[in-house]
Amino acid sequence: MRSLLYIVAVILIIGWLLGVFAWNAGGLIHILIVVAVIALILGIIRRA
Repeated sequence: MRSLLYIVAVILIIGWLLGVFAWNAGGLIHILIVVAVIALILGIIRRA
């Protein structure tokens, strides 16, 4: 399950980077980075 969280986080970060640099999608694109950070934090907390 932990590896799945990291995969989702990486996909969301890549999507965020593409959205920020390729298209000007406004504030909605930043939701992706927030979800990715939450997934990474959950992965770190569950590992400890």
